[in-house]
Parts: sequence; structure tokens; C-alpha cells
Amino acid sequence: MKAIVDRDTCTGCGLCPETCPEVFELDDEGLAIVKADPVPADAEDSAREAADVCPVEAITIQD
Repeated sequence: MKAIVDRDTCTGCGLCPETCPEVFELDDEGLAIVKADPVPADAEDSAREAADVCPVEAITIQD
């Protein structure tokens, strides 16, 4: 499974690293980045949840 962040859409709200810190973090610009590729099996559910809670739908999950 792969997580993708659209940095042009991301607003840096911080919900994704709060929801799934194993996969997402905010970079020096305050925008989300994926730090685990592929997504670890034990973090797949929380990565999907992070995509679901993103207020601007900047996260895409590919199976």
C-alpha cells in the first residue's frame, strides 16, 4: 500500500501525523510528507483514517 500527499492541496493542518505518525509528518515548510513507503502493514488502517480525516482531501491511498 502506498500513501501520496498532494502538496499543492495540503494546508499543513497536522491531522495526518496526529492520526498516523508512522507514515506522515510535517516538513520544514509545514506541509505533510510521507515518511514510510510502502505503508507498514500495521499502519494501513490509520493511514486510511488519515486520508479520510484530511479536510482538503490531499491524501490518496493506493492499494
